[in-house]
Formats: sequence, structure tokens, C-alpha cells
Amino acid sequence: MSTPFPFTAVVGQDDLRLALLLNAVSPAVGGVLVRGEKGTAKSTAVRALSALLPEVAVVPGCRFSCDPASPDPACPDGPHEPGAGTSRPARMVELPVGASEDRLVGALDIERALAEGVKAFEPGLLAEAHRGILYVDEVNLLHDHLVDLLLDAAAMGASYVEREGVSVRHAARFLLVGTMNPEEGELRPQLLDRFGLTVEVAASREPDLRVEVVRRRLAYDDDPAGFAARWAAEEAAVRQRIVAARELLPRVRLGDGALRQIAATCAAFEVDGMRADIVMARTATALAAWAGRTEVLAEDVRQAALLALPHRRRRNPFDAPGLDEDKLDETLERSAGDGDDDPDPHDPGPDGPGPDGPGGGGPAPDSGPRGDADGGARPEAGEGGQPQPAGAREQPAARAAEPFRARVLSVPGIGQGAAGRRSRARTEHGRTTGARRPRGALTKLHLAATVHAAAPHQRARGRSGPGLVVRRDDLRQATREGREGNLVLFVVDASGSMAARQRMGAVKGAVLSLLLDAYQRRDKVGLVTFRGSSAEVALPPTSSVDAAAARLRSLPTGGRTPLAEGLLRAHEVLRVERLRDPARRALVVVVTDGRATGGAEPVARAGRAARLFAAERLASVVVDCESGPVRLGLAGRLAGELGGTAVTLAELRADSIASLVRDVRETSRRAA
Repeated sequence: MSTPFPFTAVVGQDDLRLALLLNAVSPAVGGVLVRGEKGTAKSTAVRALSALLPEVAVVPGCRFSCDPASPDPACPDGPHEPGAGTSRPARMVELPVGASEDRLVGALDIERALAEGVKAFEPGLLAEAHRGILYVDEVNLLHDHLVDLLLDAAAMGASYVEREGVSVRHAARFLLVGTMNPEEGELRPQLLDRFGLTVEVAASREPDLRVEVVRRRLAYDDDPAGFAARWAAEEAAVRQRIVAARELLPRVRLGDGALRQIAATCAAFEVDGMRADIVMARTATALAAWAGRTEVLAEDVRQAALLALPHRRRRNPFDAPGLDEDKLDETLERSAGDGDDDPDPHDPGPDGPGPDGPGGGGPAPDSGPRGDADGGARPEAGEGGQPQPAGAREQPAARAAEPFRARVLSVPGIGQGAAGRRSRARTEHGRTTGARRPRGALTKLHLAATVHAAAPHQRARGRSGPGLVVRRDDLRQATREGREGNLVLFVVDASGSMAARQRMGAVKGAVLSLLLDAYQRRDKVGLVTFRGSSAEVALPPTSSVDAAAARLRSLPTGGRTPLAEGLLRAHEVLRVERLRDPARRALVVVVTDGRATGGAEPVARAGRAARLFAAERLASVVVDCESGPVRLGLAGRLAGELGGTAVTLAELRADSIASLVRDVRETSRRAA
């Protein structure tokens, strides 16, 4: 077994270490979500935490880690008689992003269950993590069906395995810790809310700290055991402090004044539901116990808010997480005078990190350029270095209109891609549509088909009792139809014909609405833009709609309309993506007024490029941005050559009369 990097040897990352330690003191806090760029010791700190947790007492031989003092009466390995047990270290169980459902929750032996009536159950990772840590690296990339199972287990403290009327239940209470890089996509709001605390981490820009990080890492790699031995005293001290804080925790008093501050803070930041209030209360109590106090102070409430609220105040996926610390201080000061039993009602928490102190120096919510306005208004050079006419000049980035709820655009047919919520697909979850022989392990039994396959052979198999004699060849796997996520590739015209600020603002608002829809439907997104004389991949296919929205907001316009180059670049992006992920189907959304003015024979070249999409039957939608009383209908012609359909900006709204899904499918049938 490899020697983990010592927890106390992690340089910096004070908020991360504090959040993990608070959960070690009080597991009821609800876990930690660690967000940050790659290479910031997220996984290292989480893996090191397990070595600090006190040992747990378990019933000997129980695969579900029952507590000998109060064993679970419904334990599949039970019943257990209360008594002495054995101690073992607390476990940290890692859930791989690509894990199967059976690996997470466990699996029943269906054949024995049907033939013998025996509940032969093989526990999964939820059972292994009971009374320990369940760690999910890249939690934002976890498949939806695994997220649903995690949500159920986290809410009920138990895992249920159901297979055609045969069920097993076992306790599953664990500390949920997830790490993620926001650039790769965001979490579903339901799972986001299940994490008690969240921490944003970033690499230090201080040279001395970076030198110390490298020095310690090299020393650890050269001699892990020797490096760990040098930090053994610090590790032991923290372990003893955790034990002492756990013992003190039941005696910590959370006064009415502190509760009033917690409630006022949650109300001021308009968080949904009551979970934030409960988590803040538990966190503030754990902070007091960690500090060796029996009273919760205002500084505990403030620190609890900084850890428990940032991920709960997001209203949509384009909002940056974080809190306005000035507003937080004002709220705490205003609510402190409402009660008389707060131990220090006028203390604003001077020891806690202020807006300009530690913990307040993270990146700004939007650290990118604001519209490139300073360098975006100069004219493009034409042939011979002469400026182009004013109508072809690059314009500053227009402000996007308010997003709206978009109609559903789906890919025709049935796919087999990653689970999502956009297009029809054959999946492991969904409604049952048929049966087949299992390929590999049986996961979803089709009971009627299995009985039908076994029935003709009962006499030959010597059946004499009421039980059905079932063999492996009789088992049938249920085929199911659900929904998949797609690659939604946006091809956006940023030429001079789109440069009117009001018009481009409406276009950006529409694309932001489609990006929000893609986030909710678990799609990957990409962005290709074209203007002047070329096209560029503004964003390669990714799961991060935040990144796509940021690129879109800063997109300037101007120049000619190289429609053919935009379509050809999009076609190349799709070709490469098919090699990487052949099961994920694509939906191309071309946002343009249909004009083609860039290069030689621009209209003919655009038509030839569009027919490449039609030849490969790629699903496409053209968002017609043409406006005014006189319309040329160029976007409609482009949609016909693509083999797709054209919709106006107004028809993208969910309350539009037009049925976009019907139009896409009917156009596809006509093309077939």
C-alpha cells in the first residue's frame, strides 16, 4: 500500500483544509465540493484526509460496516447481536466517473434469485463507503443515472437495490467529497445542493509558496515513507484535535442570536430551500468545536456562510459562484442587534478573512475581457492594406439580450450515446421496449421474456416442484429507450451584416438560451465563428457551457461573410469529434442571416459546403437572423441545402406556436 501525502504538508489551500477538517469533526455538515483548476492539490488533500480520521468500530465479518453498539436491524449480513466489535481505519472509497450502476450500488445474482429464491448480493461502493468517505474525482462528469443513485443514498442514508421484485437494503451514510474543474462543465443543481460546503482553489501566484510546493513534492517522491515520518508529529496532533472536537461538539451552544444571523444571511442571499440554514448551523457549530469553544460566535457564522452559501446562490449556470463579502458583513452586523443572547453580538468577526484579506483574493467573477471594446473598433485592412468600408469594420462586442426558455431541438432517430436529456436513445435506463440475450453481465432482467424462454424446457429439465428451473441461456436482458446527450455545435455568423448592436444582442441572447438548454440536457457544446475572410473554432467541443457563454459575450463583429469557411470548419470539427466519441450524435445550429460574401464564388461554395452535411445526414437547424420588412429568404435556402430546417429567432422561444421538434423530424423524413 502506497504512503499518502501528509495532510499537514499541503502548502496553502487553507479554506480547502478547513472544510475537510470540519466534515471530519461533524460528518452531518454534508461533505465538500472542491472546485478549481488542475494541479492545485485537490485530490491530494482529499486522499490525505482519510489518514486523519479516527478508527471505526465494526461488527466482525459484516460487509456493511455495522456499528457493534447499534447494528442495523435490516443489514443483509444480519441480524447482529450488540456487543464488542473490532476497529479498523476509516475508508476512503473512490467512485470512478465511468463506473457501472452495479459497481456503485451492488448486484443481485438474478439467476439464483429466480431459481432458488436466494438473495445473493454482492455489495458495491456505497456499502464499502458506509461510515467513511466517498470520493468522486471529476464529479461534474459523472453520468446522470449514477448521480441519481448518489442523491437517493445521500438523502436517505441507505441504498436500495431492486431487481424484478427482489430487493436489498443496507445503510449508506458517508462523507461525500467531490472535486471538479469548472472548465469541463457544471454540476446538476440537485447534486450541487447536496454538498454541504464548497471551496474554490487556485494555484498561488507567490513565488515563495510555489517553491515550497515543488520542494515538498520532490522530497515526497524521492522517499514517501521518510517524508511522511517527518510530518508524523503534526499529523498526530491534528488527529487528536479532531477527536477532541468531536467530543466537544455535543456541548457547543448555538444561541438564538447566532441562529438569527444565519437565517438573515440565507434570506439576504436568496438561497433556495432551508438546507443552507441547516448546513450553516452545523458548520458554525463545528467551527466552534474545532476552536475549542462551547459557544458559537459571529466569526463562526461568517466563516460558515463563506463555505456553505457560494454554490447555493447561483441562479443559472452562467452566474459565477461566490459571495459579496461587504453585503455579508452588513447583514451580520444588522442582524447581530436583533438578539440579546448572542455571546458577542457586536463582533463582526475581525479574526475572519475580510474582503481584502485571506480568502477574499480569489479571481473576480468575470476575469476575462469586457467586450474587447478597446481594440474592437478599428477597421479591418482590405487588399493592399487599405481600410475596408465602414460597413465592414469590426464592431465592439454587443451586449447579449436576456436569455429565455428555448424550445427543444433534437436529433432524429435513435442513438446510443451518453445518457442525457435531448434525443431518443437506447440506454440502460428508460422505458422497456423489448428483450435480448445479455452481452456480458445481466443488469436489467426482462422477466416475461425470461419465463417465456425457460417454460418450454421444464419437463426436459426434470422440474418436479413449484419453482421454475432457469438456466443461464434463458435469461433475457431488457432493452430500454431513454434520452441521450448530443454535441450541439453552434456556427455563428459574426460578419458585418450581423453587426447592428440591437440585432447582434438578440442573436447572442438566443444562443445563450440554447446554451442554457444544452446545460440542462447534459450536452457537449462547441462554438465556431466566421467573419472577415476566415472561420475559427472559438471553443472546441466541451461540457462547459460557461466557457461557451464567456466566448460568446466577448465576440466582436464586422467584415465580410465567409459562410463556406464557417461550414467547412464546423464539418472538420465534427469529423474529429466522431473519432473521439463515435457514439455521440451531433446537432449543428447555424446562426446567420444566410448571406455569403467572402471569397471567390461565395454563394456556390457555401452551397457545396452545406451539401456535405446533407450527404452525411447530419442534423441541422438554421436560426434565421434576417430582420426588417423585406426578407430575402437566404437562411431558408441554406437550411434546404443542409437538409435541415430554418427557424426564426421568435420561434426559438418555448411559448412559440411553431413546433420545432416536429419541423426537424419532418424535414429529416423528407430528406430520407
